[in-house]
Amino acid sequence: MDASTWILNLVILATVLFSDLGQRKVGAMRLLRPFITAAVIVPFFIRGAAVSGNGLALEIAGAAVGLALGILAATLIRVRYDGQAGRVVSHAGLAYALVWIAVVGGRLYFAYGSGHVFGASLGRWMETTQITVGALTDSLIFMAIAMLLARTGILAAKARRATARGRQAEVFASPASASPAVTSR
Repeated sequence: MDASTWILNLVILATVLFSDLGQRKVGAMRLLRPFITAAVIVPFFIRGAAVSGNGLALEIAGAAVGLALGILAATLIRVRYDGQAGRVVSHAGLAYALVWIAVVGGRLYFAYGSGHVFGASLGRWMETTQITVGALTDSLIFMAIAMLLARTGILAAKARRATARGRQAEVFASPASASPAVTSR
């Protein structure tokens, strides 16, 4: 594995932790940023995705695992409508950060281990299954991007649901009382 895997994973980890840890406003730019990041990053790092065989299967599996991990991470983000500010806010804490750190750490260990720990056995497996280094690298990148996009999609859905509930609560609240915070899980 080369530096592209390291760089991509560290950029994604830093971006996600910076964007999500603590209480953060959920706005259009926060939801668009991962898609923009993916559109910018993918052309630089993808080596030509496999279009058939075991390489394609591995890339699809990487994307599927990324989706599942993104869903897991997104379940750890609380989203609520702040009626006083009229906006949606999210909160992600230590458990959320640990999921991302563990996943990125696992990918980085795999990248390191493939060259320094278990390279010979990985090479034999790749030869036996006819998987190229490019397909293996791309599958890790697809996993990272899919995790990021799944987390963003679920965050958007939670924000939409919290906004609808919050605005509905405001309609039914009396003018003398403050609107309650509505939480979406």
